Amino acid sequence: MSFTTPPRPFDVTALFPQLAPLARTATRLHPRPGSPTVHDSSVGGPLLWPAHEPWPHCDEPHDSGAASAVRSPDDIRLLRRIRAASAERLHLDPEAPEWTSEELETLQRLKADRPWFDGRIPLLPVAQLYARDIPFPRPPGVDLLQVLWCPFDHAEHPHPRTALFWRSSATVVDVLDAPPEPPIVQDGSYLPEPCLFSPEQVTDFPHPRELDEELRDQLDDMSRWESIAPAQYISYADDPGELYLGSLSTAPGWKTGGWTSWGDIDPVDRPCPECGTEEVPLLTIASSEWDGISESWIAEQDRTTPAPPPLGARDGRYTLIDIVGGYNLQLHVCPADPSHPHIELVQ
Repeated sequence: MSFTTPPRPFDVTALFPQLAPLARTATRLHPRPGSPTVHDSSVGGPLLWPAHEPWPHCDEPHDSGAASAVRSPDDIRLLRRIRAASAERLHLDPEAPEWTSEELETLQRLKADRPWFDGRIPLLPVAQLYARDIPFPRPPGVDLLQVLWCPFDHAEHPHPRTALFWRSSATVVDVLDAPPEPPIVQDGSYLPEPCLFSPEQVTDFPHPRELDEELRDQLDDMSRWESIAPAQYISYADDPGELYLGSLSTAPGWKTGGWTSWGDIDPVDRPCPECGTEEVPLLTIASSEWDGISESWIAEQDRTTPAPPPLGARDGRYTLIDIVGGYNLQLHVCPADPSHPHIELVQ
């Protein structure tokens, strides 16, 4: 299914002409559960990985204090299937038992702590993007981006550490059939549910904190909003800036390009560690496709014919990824040379 973002409530550049030159194209990815192959753009799917190339591992120390929360990837997948079966059973018959005796036995077994693992952790596939499907900044001759991560928080970086691999897909002849998996992962939050993308280009405008002071003041001018869109404005009379933030600026959810979303911290410079060029948004890995103030971005198809969500999905949490309690992990790359070291930003 293709997914379509509803039109914005109105043309914000008609009210604030200064925004027009700041418009950027972003590509909303609309991940939805599926069965991707190595030839698909996907979340958590198999990668077009050369058979002769070593699989990457994380050598950093991991916090053994989280040992009680770790599970094997297979145990997490089994737990998800059991919960999904229970939800389907109750949907068909509200009087049915929540758990079968076999499910209860399995759930009890899964509660047992897993042994801690001190070795090198194989990275997990997070996303694969083919340029034929999705535009993204890339080095010359590259048409494939692969994103992997270590499925643990890290001491100095309390989120998964990512690794980027750039490829020409035509050069990959022999594909690795069975890449290694981590023996344990952190509580399932960093084990993506396999999803396919439905890319859609939209227009992004800067987060309010990236605007100059004069334009921010105009965003707070209630009379400006009343003059063009009283119907949309009235719900935001106490805070008209929230209308801009939630419905008119940065698109939520998984996306490439566009503008950076800011949350708990003010905008900071993102110079390339190698050449100093300001890095630009590459990929937003989102915990959710929307939140309480961005519901106007919910795809038309989700409003009219919503698909049954995967286990635990709410507010568009289709990938079952949870970045540090619901945040986004935004990857930025150097526009001068995307192969330079990238920057991670959690917001």
